[in-house]
Amino acid sequence: MIIDLYSDMVCPWCRIGKKNMHDAIMAWSSETNEPVDVRYRAFMLDPTLPPEGKPFRETMEAKMGGAARLDPMLQRVTDAGAAIGLTFRFDRITRMPNTLLAHRITAILPEDSRRAWVDAAMDAYFEEGRDIADPDVLLELAAGIGADAGDLRRRLDAGEGLDETDRDFAAAQGMGITGVPFFILNGKYALSGAYPSAQFLAAFRKIAQEG
Repeated sequence: MIIDLYSDMVCPWCRIGKKNMHDAIMAWSSETNEPVDVRYRAFMLDPTLPPEGKPFRETMEAKMGGAARLDPMLQRVTDAGAAIGLTFRFDRITRMPNTLLAHRITAILPEDSRRAWVDAAMDAYFEEGRDIADPDVLLELAAGIGADAGDLRRRLDAGEGLDETDRDFAAAQGMGITGVPFFILNGKYALSGAYPSAQFLAAFRKIAQEG
């Protein structure tokens, strides 16, 4: 089974949905001994952000209509994350980052490193409040999962990863994807949103029954 996962590193529900998906994959693998491959696809919640990003609170309050609406939403995310073992520390986040560089790194890294990379970027942002629009932060995180930071910097400077991310953006637009997380199973079944792991598992079983 193959899952194409469209997500953004600054999307909290993507982090929750990805964790639920991987929990379901672990259960499925134990149940059937069949592998599930995940292909990480780039999506940007706000492609209009400047490369350096914007202030987090100011940007989010403008989007949500003020602190009175934003704070309960952040609390719902925090509670939903805690229920499945994820920590969200929105009090530490100061920047709303442009994630193009982070997505380009996903494209450049070997496939077997991409899950660890996306996890590292999301953990750094949501738990530590690190600015994942900052190239130095990104390269430090990449080195932490075993990547060669110097080689990665050279490849980014040479423009690598842009073609892949552009293809993902175009594919998402072509499919009418306007929100993430968005999961495509075996190229024909779509799930939109942070589904519980039990629903992912049910979808895996249905697909298997259909052959």
